[in-house]
Amino acid sequence: MSGSLAAFQDAFVAALTDAPDSSAGEVAELVAQPGFAVYRNTLSKGCADALRANFPAVERLVGEAWFAAAATLYAREMLPRSGPLLEYGEDFPAFLQGFEPARELPYLSGVALLDRLWLEAFSAVEQPVLALAALATHTPQQLARQTLVPRAALRWRWFVELPVYSIWSCTREQREVPPTLVWQGEGALLSRNAGCIGWQPLERGGCTFLDACAAGRSLEQAAELALAVQPQLDFNDLLGRLLAAGAFAALVPTTQSTLRKPS
Repeated sequence: MSGSLAAFQDAFVAALTDAPDSSAGEVAELVAQPGFAVYRNTLSKGCADALRANFPAVERLVGEAWFAAAATLYAREMLPRSGPLLEYGEDFPAFLQGFEPARELPYLSGVALLDRLWLEAFSAVEQPVLALAALATHTPQQLARQTLVPRAALRWRWFVELPVYSIWSCTREQREVPPTLVWQGEGALLSRNAGCIGWQPLERGGCTFLDACAAGRSLEQAAELALAVQPQLDFNDLLGRLLAAGAFAALVPTTQSTLRKPS
């Protein structure tokens, strides 16, 4: 691609988003034509529709008009980076976090993040599910030195101080958010199994445990880290719930580098 063609395409895209000084140069005559607004409107509507489809819980919370206005502003700053619009909106949660009209809704960016994690779980590659029977073939000493590998279609997140999961799950399931909601930190676990995505609350220790597993820590180390942040955690119950949710793809030997105790 020649430099002049690339420059023209960049200028054309900038003009579509009505960026400052975008109507100068070679595209000035195009921008001056009344029909150019059709291109702008088509792009803006396409981006807004994609965001509406990708972040349904956010739209239900704020309403169609509010969401459309936010989506339009976001699209001006961040155009799609690839063809599949299922991937559009990666930075939308961060955008909402700094969006002034959302200041009174501190949980909104977290709700958007869970919508995004739902999409990631939905589009992740298919992997087998590690069954409980696979663990039963090892002694406790052997298991302590193994690493549980989270499945690609598993997502989890801990939200400090805010009941994001409760708000998101009620909104996603089209239930009313209870007025007696306790404003405290919550965690969420999303997993796709047999083509269906399920979700459930996950305590802080559970999120820490999965973080450690994803980092390649041994089962022993991951359990220690989980209990360090939540001493009252029933670890056996946690492991049972994670296995039932199809959280893991494999049980593999821990490498020497990850066997070292974390500092």
